[in-house]
Amino acid sequence: MLDRPNVTQKLAQYVADTRLGDIPGEAMHQAKRSVMNFFAVALAGCRTAPVEIAMATLAQFSGGKQATLVGRGERIDALSAAFLNAAGANVYDFCDTHTRTVIHPTAPVVPPLLALAELRRVSGTELLFGIVLGNEIEDRIGLAVSPKHYSLGWHITSTCGVFGAAAAAGRLMGLDAQKLVWALGSAATQSSGLCECLGTASKSASVGNAARNGLLSALLAEKGFEGPPEPLAGVQGLYNAMGVAPDLSFLTEGWGKSWQIMETAYKPYPCGFVINPVLDCVLDWRRDHADAEVVKVIVRGNPLLADRTDRPNVTNGRLSQVSVQHAVAAALTRGKVGPEEFSDECVADPTVVALRGKVEVVRDASFATIAAAVDIATADGQVHRLSTQAARGSEVNPMSDSDLEAKLRHAAAGWNARHDIEPLVDAIWTLDKNPDVAGLCALTVPRD
Repeated sequence: MLDRPNVTQKLAQYVADTRLGDIPGEAMHQAKRSVMNFFAVALAGCRTAPVEIAMATLAQFSGGKQATLVGRGERIDALSAAFLNAAGANVYDFCDTHTRTVIHPTAPVVPPLLALAELRRVSGTELLFGIVLGNEIEDRIGLAVSPKHYSLGWHITSTCGVFGAAAAAGRLMGLDAQKLVWALGSAATQSSGLCECLGTASKSASVGNAARNGLLSALLAEKGFEGPPEPLAGVQGLYNAMGVAPDLSFLTEGWGKSWQIMETAYKPYPCGFVINPVLDCVLDWRRDHADAEVVKVIVRGNPLLADRTDRPNVTNGRLSQVSVQHAVAAALTRGKVGPEEFSDECVADPTVVALRGKVEVVRDASFATIAAAVDIATADGQVHRLSTQAARGSEVNPMSDSDLEAKLRHAAAGWNARHDIEPLVDAIWTLDKNPDVAGLCALTVPRD
């Protein structure tokens, strides 16, 4: 059994010792892009049924009006705001992805930092610094156990995101290395999330908890709430408890030479990340073959594609977000893929239902998670062979800054077409010039 002392202490010391000047400009700009994408996906999800239910439930127990909810007029206590904004950002599976671990890094990290910024003064530069560090911690902790951790059924965004939230909030609060170890210890004992919950509202609960509990862990540590000296690699620590032998070199090796946030992919489609390259192929083909009758579709991709999304018989919109059969059928039927294509109405569409039954998924370990191949057989006897090595939005085929702006504008218009979102767009690109970001989240709230 693993029993390695000083692993968490060393990681915490790296966090405490990292200075703003250590972060290159490209990583700070990537953090701005992550904020842009965060607000887009949070606006898309802020009034969905799971968020409405969670809001109504938490409001009963919240006497505070400390923090803003993305896209909503209500205010709530900071911990609940972190939960709700993270859950809303993740509910559509539209959030960003760290490609090697498939962690969705921003949903657990940005909401607690925005909530913290309404409790105490945080500059835009500090916010970006915290986002880079939060990404670094959650991704490195995830890399040490990837891909087996996720394959065993742990929802890695939630299990690792709580550490990113704790480290980022703790660093902005000025915690020293010892208190950061305590914060990571409290985060470790709250690290949880199951892939069995994908396609249900419960998935968003664990992401919300990662954000909330990470912030709580930092606040507790600040006041002297102690934790174990080795929560990650102790004999009964996180890695042993979760049943994966880690490669501990990922935790600190090469720290500061490159930054994990640069491996972030931003999704053009609101569904499981591994489905995105498939949709690139299908949508490109559909534009030139809108009238073709499809009789069979064979999808080849990384085994994770089949493990997580081989679900031909989905019954509702939430489940359809993790069904490659549904995604392909909806794209072929409608020629586009947005939130409407993952609705209960689209799931019940007879044409979509019929096409879902014609989609076969084949595992192929030679494919990266950002690659896929699709064979589309049509009634005229032709087989159209399509492939991509890098999905749109991946780090090697990235969405542009203007693409991310457009994603935010579309999400904002989806709830209120009259809401002027341009002040938020401008505020994100100029975060490094903002001495106090307490009002940033309020720019998402329509005035009427």
